[in-house]
Amino acid sequence: MTKTLVTVTLWALGGWLLGAWLGAATGWAVFALGLLVMVLVSGVQLSRISRWVLRIDDPPPASIGPWDEVLAPVYRKLKQNRTDLQERSRNFQRALLAAEALPDGALMLAPDKTLLWCNQTAAEHLGLNLQQDRGHSIFNIIRTPEFGAYAGQESWDKPLTLHWGGSRQPRTLMLHLAPYGAGQFLMVTRDITQIERLENTRKDFVANVSHEMRTPLTVLSGFIETLQDLPEEAISAEQRRHYLQLMAQQASNMQALVSDLLTLSSLETKPNQVGEAVDVPALIQAALTQGRALSAGQHHFKTQTCETLQVRGHEAELSSAISNLISNAVRYTPPEGTITVVWQRDDDGRASFQVQDTGIGVEATHIPRLTERFFRVDRGRSRATGGTGLGLAITKHVALRHQATLNIDSTLGKGSVFTIRFPAERVIETGDTPDYRSRSSMDTPASTETL
Repeated sequence: MTKTLVTVTLWALGGWLLGAWLGAATGWAVFALGLLVMVLVSGVQLSRISRWVLRIDDPPPASIGPWDEVLAPVYRKLKQNRTDLQERSRNFQRALLAAEALPDGALMLAPDKTLLWCNQTAAEHLGLNLQQDRGHSIFNIIRTPEFGAYAGQESWDKPLTLHWGGSRQPRTLMLHLAPYGAGQFLMVTRDITQIERLENTRKDFVANVSHEMRTPLTVLSGFIETLQDLPEEAISAEQRRHYLQLMAQQASNMQALVSDLLTLSSLETKPNQVGEAVDVPALIQAALTQGRALSAGQHHFKTQTCETLQVRGHEAELSSAISNLISNAVRYTPPEGTITVVWQRDDDGRASFQVQDTGIGVEATHIPRLTERFFRVDRGRSRATGGTGLGLAITKHVALRHQATLNIDSTLGKGSVFTIRFPAERVIETGDTPDYRSRSSMDTPASTETL
């Protein structure tokens, strides 16, 4: 504004001087010409400013007279605003990326509880499609009475545990609503399916251990009370020996149960390492000796073992797994049945330990649960055979610790096949030519025949 007044004043002064010299008409003409020049220059400047406004992100045009003082602070302010906007946009993107990286689901709800935004975890938890479900009421998305009652509260001190997903993909979710901002709401979802499963497993484990210990303890307590209450002359020495034998049997059962529980605990807590070369054929022979003793000559044993085939691992753990499979085959195979043990290298480089029996077999529906702790298809029969219900659970843990797989095939009334397959990187061949030895016997390894 000051520059404009100065320019007009200079043109007026020039016109006045020329008017005083050449006449008033000349002076006014010069003054008018000056004003016309100023108008034309201003028009050109305004045109340049108009073109700049269309590209306002570019720097303003230079040398536009009095408009410099106006446009300079405007441009500085626009530049600062753009910088602030970019920084806020970056912060917003960082917040979105952080929300997407959360292990928990997050949903933003409008004051009327319609969906504004959710991260990918929440979409997976609730089966949402943000593009389709945005703007829809959360009550139309989660249609359960318990959630409706929970979300309808005025405050939420505790989260809601919700079983979600139906029978196809059941989940247990923990939902927590919290108000924020201008009447908006944040809902956090957490998948606690595994936590709930582990808690149920823990409860079942405690209940099963209590149940398994109760029977032998009841027997022991009953016999002890009987022996304490009755005078010595009331029972014969033979009866006393019989009672003590039964007590010893129950004590042995409890000892075996505690031993298996300690083994499981050790497998779960010890660090997993590659280990050293283990002579698996020797472990198989030791387990077969125990199996024949348990069989007491009632079963046929057939073996086919590669004497030069070893694996890297832990000898005690592998011995436990091998013994469990062979002893289980003896326990669940009727007299005169056949138990076949195979230790060989597969065509793909892996090694397989297999125990096949002609026993009672298992229904297909029960096979996935055979490796669960204390799971028994027939509790009465299992207890009569002397098992603790932990053998296959221990075998599965040993297989996992050796990166191996435990496969179970069984047909009710025909028998079962249990196979542990070790990965090729754990297999060691001690000789150039595999030395396979086959053996078949009823109660002693003296007689042999090829499988």
